[in-house]
Amino acid sequence: MTNDSALPRSVAALERGMRRKLHVGAQLHVALGGKTVADVALGLAAPGKPMTVDSMMTWLSCSKIAASIAFAQLWERGDVALDDPVCRHIPEFGVNGKEKVTIRHVWTHTFGLMAVEDELFKVRYANTPEQNLQLICSAAIARGWVLGQRAFYQTSAAFLLLAEIIRRKRGRDFRTLIRDELFVPLGMTDSWLGMPPERLDAYRDRLGETFDTSGPEPKPGSAAPDRPHQLTHLMPGGNGRGPMRELARLLELLRRGGELDGVRVLTPQTVEAMTARHRAGLPAEDYPLIVDWGLGLALDSKIHHAGRNCASGYGLHASPRTFGHSGFRTTVAMCDPDVSLVICCSWNGMVGFDAAQLTRQNALCEAVYQDLGLAP
Repeated sequence: MTNDSALPRSVAALERGMRRKLHVGAQLHVALGGKTVADVALGLAAPGKPMTVDSMMTWLSCSKIAASIAFAQLWERGDVALDDPVCRHIPEFGVNGKEKVTIRHVWTHTFGLMAVEDELFKVRYANTPEQNLQLICSAAIARGWVLGQRAFYQTSAAFLLLAEIIRRKRGRDFRTLIRDELFVPLGMTDSWLGMPPERLDAYRDRLGETFDTSGPEPKPGSAAPDRPHQLTHLMPGGNGRGPMRELARLLELLRRGGELDGVRVLTPQTVEAMTARHRAGLPAEDYPLIVDWGLGLALDSKIHHAGRNCASGYGLHASPRTFGHSGFRTTVAMCDPDVSLVICCSWNGMVGFDAAQLTRQNALCEAVYQDLGLAP
């Protein structure tokens, strides 16, 4: 455990979860006003491996923050427009009713390829990237779908499409590009979104694993992409990997208007567009709570739930301008620009229900606000 004295309630919340066997370890990074308040490491990172602040934890869908920043760079350069049909950039996509699907629809999860997600989940890490793209391009929009007016969270398909547009426009593999043009310039030297196979041995002792905590006792193995072939695959919406302190740099970059430590990645105007409400008050058909969306970012959404903390996962005290993302039942990465706060946490236990993760997330975020004197 490191630098935990500033966050007694937060650490206690993590420890309670360990006692309840919701996770076997946790890694937490908190920054206020751009300064690290605490790096916390508790329990185990993997069977037989103590958690440290250097452990490289799974990001799951928090990976979409990084991929969205990379795509926003392409948009800012004028290589794409939000209302471009996707088939303008991936011609083979424009079949089976998808001709009018735009980049905006994809980036806000309103393009209705519901059936393909179930298919992808079974094969996405066994398929080649080309096979995954072919599966998406041959899919049909759900019957009766109205683009932009219905929502369904596209776990894999959305960001595989965005990454393919980046590849075609830039002429580089997405995994190499995001490493060279985002992570390394920002000092995120141990962060990857699809790492080269040759790096696996070098990182073996630092790679975290996610326990299945859906039952009475934690057990190794879960749906997290922890196996070698998953870590190296092209999965821009789900297989990010690195310490929480490095994931937090992406949120800090956005909080500071697209520049961090002298490195300009995006303009302030682009960041404002990413964190604005592009999808508001629209319930998703695979999720019971309304969550508003920016461009690839989940926004605080308590306004739709009478101020209750159930919808956003960022807690009761987060301002309406708070943005970030969650990783499936394991991870949260958020920024509240109104109080200059960044929180990133990885719990290495994948709980059995969304409600259990939301309770864990909300409790931690609220404890951080209380520890820092930011709660009303």
